[in-house]
Amino acid sequence: MIRQKDEPLVLLLAGGVGSRLNNLVQSRAKPAVPFAGIYRIIDFSLSNVMNSGFSQVGVLTQYKPLSLMRHLANGAAWDLTGRTRGVKILPPRTGSRDSDWYKGTADAVRQNIDFIRAHPSPEVIILSGDHIYSMDLDDLLQAHRRKGADMTVATMVVPKEQIHQFGTAITDSDGRVLEWEEKPAHPRTDLASMGIYVLNTDYLLNTLETYRDDTDFGMDIIPRAIAADWVYAYPFRGYWRDVGTIQAYWEANMDVLRPDSPIAPQTWGIRPNPEAEGLPYDRCPARLVGAGRVQNALVSAGCVIEGTVINSVLSPGVRVEAGAVVRDSILFHDCRVGAGAELDLVILDKRVTVGAAAVVGCGGKREKKQLNREHPKHLYSGITLVGKGAQIPAGAEIGRNCIIAPGRRAEEFNGPLASGGSL
Repeated sequence: MIRQKDEPLVLLLAGGVGSRLNNLVQSRAKPAVPFAGIYRIIDFSLSNVMNSGFSQVGVLTQYKPLSLMRHLANGAAWDLTGRTRGVKILPPRTGSRDSDWYKGTADAVRQNIDFIRAHPSPEVIILSGDHIYSMDLDDLLQAHRRKGADMTVATMVVPKEQIHQFGTAITDSDGRVLEWEEKPAHPRTDLASMGIYVLNTDYLLNTLETYRDDTDFGMDIIPRAIAADWVYAYPFRGYWRDVGTIQAYWEANMDVLRPDSPIAPQTWGIRPNPEAEGLPYDRCPARLVGAGRVQNALVSAGCVIEGTVINSVLSPGVRVEAGAVVRDSILFHDCRVGAGAELDLVILDKRVTVGAAAVVGCGGKREKKQLNREHPKHLYSGITLVGKGAQIPAGAEIGRNCIIAPGRRAEEFNGPLASGGSL
């Protein structure tokens, strides 16, 4: 374990809008979205910091920060509280215009230079708050020091068909980054940036102050740095997923259920906040009642299962009544599925009520052609998304790739909602 005076400062970027998660981020920041029953997405990054032995974290917030701030509280859940330990919430220095908000990752860090100076450290580690992964950040730090790098970029090999979504690095045999392409249409490498960086503190401050028009690390800082300074790639070979889309979010939750699951939150030492609203610590154990049946599912405390749950993730307090079937779905806290209802490939936000005999996710095969008409890039694989607190009436029929807005009342439904529709 490194000594405190040699410890890096961690900046955790948690201010992105996350618009591709659609109504899951209508009332919360993306890092605050629930994951795998009892966690929130940001728990993974914070737990990585804790497990790596680091103790000073600044969390840069911006969009819909209240639920995230409540979740973080004083940092005690991740052993980040005390005289020499802490999590500091860093809101944007906003003025009266949207343009005063963070313009990119580098601009976000630049606006918090005073926090960096107030917490002297040899290096700054920059993380994202919306990734699912486990990483030894101390090993990343030591690799940075061994190379004598000015900047180190955590990277991993991804399939060529996905590489256009990332910044990409072309390196020499020693791992030094020689060329950089940001989201290339015709990639020349399969080595992708994870959006995780280590920079020497003096180097970071000088760069941000000298090049004040640089707003983003991937677009501006890294290309400039590799031309004149020592930038190295750190190879990561574990599980990592950016859950910034509905499809990626659903797939990561389903990964938790696989018999050979690559996601192991308990083994990884991932901690939720035990005092956060809706977590299981004040709830009764889950109950299987009557003919209730569960097959390959994650069922949290406080759930009552009288129907059938297959290959699904249930957060605390979900009730599935007799004869109901929940399949390939994700249900957030305190949802209620009425008797005889059927859910197939559905995500329900908190406190959704599905009436008796309703069918959500109907309409034949999960075909890609059944796109959501308002948001075809958000919902295209058959997933139907129901917003927080919505009430689906008894006997309703809702197709695939549909979006139900938060708070919809039962009386607002007027007949079946065909696949691709929104209400």
